[in-house]
Amino acid sequence: MKGYIYKLYKGADPHKGWTFNDPIFGKKASLGACMPNIRGSVELGDWIFCISGKIVEKSPYIVGGFQVDEKISAIEANLKYPEFRLQKNEFGQIIGNIIVDDNGDHHPLDDHDKFEKRRENYVLGKNKIYIESPQSVERSRQKTLEVLQKTFGKSANRIDDLVPRWRKLDEGQIETLVGELKKI
Repeated sequence: MKGYIYKLYKGADPHKGWTFNDPIFGKKASLGACMPNIRGSVELGDWIFCISGKIVEKSPYIVGGFQVDEKISAIEANLKYPEFRLQKNEFGQIIGNIIVDDNGDHHPLDDHDKFEKRRENYVLGKNKIYIESPQSVERSRQKTLEVLQKTFGKSANRIDDLVPRWRKLDEGQIETLVGELKKI
């Protein structure tokens, strides 16, 4: 078993008005549009975690994680999970993580490149841990640096020193991270 932890981009903080366009922690945990390198590397039973992006005056926090339960193509995901198809919400924001249309072609709402590479390895998860309540989010903000130091056995002053953009986890690190997240 292995895992990965990655950081969302600057401003991507789900508890400060930003909405996951890739519904990682939806009713069914899934990752289908971003991080194709991680999606391609994980196998069934592996873990994926994410850290919020930087925002003014708030520390990033570990948002949550899930265990890989299934890997399918975006074409198959489009058939099985229509609720995760790309669409615009009531505010005009693009949401969803299935980057193909009903014909299996590149969906017009997806503006990323490398479509051929990105349409494979749609990941579905189980055993989701999602830091969601305002109190839990604040505890996670306060403890994330400490949790990552404990997970990696390394002292640091900044989260970036421990997780530059993404980082691989071994089984012991996953157990530590899952245990610490459950305490939050």
